[in-house]
Amino acid sequence: MSLISIESLRPHVLRLLAKADPPFGLELLSFKRDRSVAVFRLSDQRYFLVEHGFIRQEHIVEAAGLSRLLKVIIKREFPRSHKVRLVKISVPNELLQTHQGI
Repeated sequence: MSLISIESLRPHVLRLLAKADPPFGLELLSFKRDRSVAVFRLSDQRYFLVEHGFIRQEHIVEAAGLSRLLKVIIKREFPRSHKVRLVKISVPNELLQTHQGI
């Protein structure tokens, strides 16, 4: 788990997702871990986003629309954040685990 600056978050997430083989995912968590956005790579051109925070939604998006949707969701879920936690996920079942505080 690492803390990433909000300005460099979107390019960093897109770069990690592009390099990994499906199924692969990333979870973005607020500092207090009360809001999250999970992004899973389903195939080469399809991604699955799970938004769990102010709004609870699920999206399936093509690679061309991922960057724009990610930008909108990051602004909505982390409006005043400067840093966001980044967790790598290998299977979607890992979302069910609670993230314990340190």
